[in-house]
Amino acid sequence: MPHPSRRSFLASSLAISGGLRPPLAGADSGGLRPPLGSPKFRLGLVTYNVPKDWDLPTVLKVCREVGIAAVECRTTHKHGVEPNLTIDQRKDVRKRFADSGVVFWGSGTTCEFHSEDPLTVEFNIKRCRHFIELVHDLGGKGVKVRPNGVPQGADPAQTFDQIGRALRACGKAAADAGVEIWVEVHGAVTAEPKNMRAIMDACGHPSVGVTWNSNGTDLDEKKSIGPGFELLKPFIRSCHINDLENDAKGTYPYRDLFRRLAGIGYDRYTLCEVGRSYDVAAGTEFLKGYKRLWEELVAG
Repeated sequence: MPHPSRRSFLASSLAISGGLRPPLAGADSGGLRPPLGSPKFRLGLVTYNVPKDWDLPTVLKVCREVGIAAVECRTTHKHGVEPNLTIDQRKDVRKRFADSGVVFWGSGTTCEFHSEDPLTVEFNIKRCRHFIELVHDLGGKGVKVRPNGVPQGADPAQTFDQIGRALRACGKAAADAGVEIWVEVHGAVTAEPKNMRAIMDACGHPSVGVTWNSNGTDLDEKKSIGPGFELLKPFIRSCHINDLENDAKGTYPYRDLFRRLAGIGYDRYTLCEVGRSYDVAAGTEFLKGYKRLWEELVAG
């Protein structure tokens, strides 16, 4: 299917949404709200990689059963939530999420802007715009993008500035559509909080924030995420978490992360992004255990 024009995008968006703005991220999500007095953020799921081989009805059914509040649909996975969906298919996907009570949080893309080739950067900006249209039509909140490092031999500072300028263009398109851009703290060199802060400073667009990614590079020499968190906390719009058992192993301080998120009033989602895939039965049991551990760590 050819990508929709700007005019057809706006027309289809109104047809799908009935002229209404999509619900805010903190809106009622079908009984999946946290108990009164608990932190404001909730547990979500990225389809990378636990349910990457599950179709969308299965993902939603399991999330509802386990009590997972939101899903970020990572591109290329079996769920099929991609920019090539027709208007009718977008209506169907939006209805499936609404009926399940699970929030469509957004699209997890591989759009990246660090290449030394200007045409490659421009291609990724255009690709990001297609995901912006998709997320708008489905009532989601944002589009996750990423840097994936610094090209060999390139000047890091110039690369950070280039990424920031590309993100600014994406941010303008996102603002027009009423959604956000989330830059995943990702990639060699670019995953270091001080470098991601340089990228965000170069961008300077209010519709662009970061996805905290729970990387080993978040930790300083004292094994604290404090300095990195302080650099990026003004920009945190989404959050990926991985193996929560790393807290007990001393390799990543999730209790501290959750405490810090609560401290800044973060009221969105911490999304499970574990690099292992499961069949449906095993994945359901894994996610039930994951949620129990998440609740324990959130409680402190």
